[in-house]
Amino acid sequence: MVGPNGEQVGIVRVEDALRLAQEADLDLVEVAQGANPPVARLMDYGKFKYEANMKARESRKNQANTVQKEIRMGLKIDKHDYETKRRNVEKFLSGGDKVKVMIRFRGREQSRPEMGIKLLGRMAEDVAELGFVESHPRQDGRTMVMVLGPHKKKAQAMAEARKRRTDAEKAESNSSKQAEAPAEDVAPTGDES
Repeated sequence: MVGPNGEQVGIVRVEDALRLAQEADLDLVEVAQGANPPVARLMDYGKFKYEANMKARESRKNQANTVQKEIRMGLKIDKHDYETKRRNVEKFLSGGDKVKVMIRFRGREQSRPEMGIKLLGRMAEDVAELGFVESHPRQDGRTMVMVLGPHKKKAQAMAEARKRRTDAEKAESNSSKQAEAPAEDVAPTGDES
């Protein structure tokens, strides 16, 4: 038998163990039934179940699923439209998500796949500090697809975002406290010239 604080009590008869549990207002829980003799522990079983649920909830909270985002663009994309798409790709990669970049070919553009490869290569080069090319450009009918993966894992990106948020809240509360502090009144000394 194991005591409530983890100390070894030794081999005890079942009746004595139940009596000890009632005296201590605890539960007698069998923790290793395959052992010879079986091992039991004195514990508050309700508290044990509650703590196990809280640990499971905390681990689920820290768990993050990576999502694959999509960005679509045409082959004749304008400079400013391209910059907007690039910023969105950077935002997704910094958030820890994968990005599937797609180019749609229209009409005669389909006969020029090298232009699509060039555009996707430019995109990969522009976001190289945040992500890497997970799947190189490949043509699939009228579309060309490339997948970019983030350098950071989703959980790491979420933890950094949480830390930035708490730091910003602390800075905001400190600045509001300083603004609320009364200014000291300074009396003129009469030495003004």
